[in-house]
Amino acid sequence: MNQPISRQAHGLADLTYIPTVAAAPKLFGFEEEKTAVTVCYALSGMALISGLMTRAEWGAFKVLPFKAHIALDFVNSVTALAAPWLFGFAHNKRARNAFLGIGAVGLTAGLLTRPEEMPAYQSDEDSE
Repeated sequence: MNQPISRQAHGLADLTYIPTVAAAPKLFGFEEEKTAVTVCYALSGMALISGLMTRAEWGAFKVLPFKAHIALDFVNSVTALAAPWLFGFAHNKRARNAFLGIGAVGLTAGLLTRPEEMPAYQSDEDSE
């Protein structure tokens, strides 16, 4: 399968995904659905933690392999797709549709991302 999204582009996508999911209740008008709001914060928080821990250009701690990051994104996306029924807010059309969109975007980005690990860092001292 052609996977046109590079690791670097995936990082940029995460930078938009995280705040967008956190802001989704206000953006899509379901702030009154407290469970859906909480799940948005949880999904956004998990993506933030995963991103910060990923061995990639944007990772602050670089301990999580990029392939594991993609796997966590997959779990986050499937959770988003199932959340309206799992957490009982499927009756709220705005929340349900927002979560279906969040899950679909996440799955698409994950499936289209090349699972290329970041090369090991070599300092100038190591190369001598």
